[in-house]
Amino acid sequence: MLLSSPLVSPALRFSPQQLQQAGNGCRLRIEAAKQLTGRVVTTKADKTVGVEVVRLAPHPKYKRRERIKKKYQAHDPDNQFKVGDVVELRSSRPISKTKHFIAVPLPPRDTRRKSQLLPPLQSQQAADDDDDQQPPPPSRGL
Repeated sequence: MLLSSPLVSPALRFSPQQLQQAGNGCRLRIEAAKQLTGRVVTTKADKTVGVEVVRLAPHPKYKRRERIKKKYQAHDPDNQFKVGDVVELRSSRPISKTKHFIAVPLPPRDTRRKSQLLPPLQSQQAADDDDDQQPPPPSRGL
């Protein structure tokens, strides 16, 4: 039996001899590292945070992408996270019955708009220079 599939990369395909050797005391273990990003929704438990992860998935019948929310319990050894923090969940050994992830802080995202990050256009610079050269409009003495 050859373990091959379009979902298995060529590096993970095994011949029958390799599979037989794996059954003779060697452990053959294929595991994907799972990393998720979510928002902390509860911090009521000690050293545990509840993290809500939102993902987009197609609807089975209508094929429109819909948001699917799932809540995970994650280990927070220092109780450093507050409700609303964005964290990354890294897979780990089972810590308790429901905790299989460790919460890791993410750097804050830059919330400025792209227009503030890009240099101004030359036409905008010329308009700003013209505004500086014109005298202010006369004020009405009312």
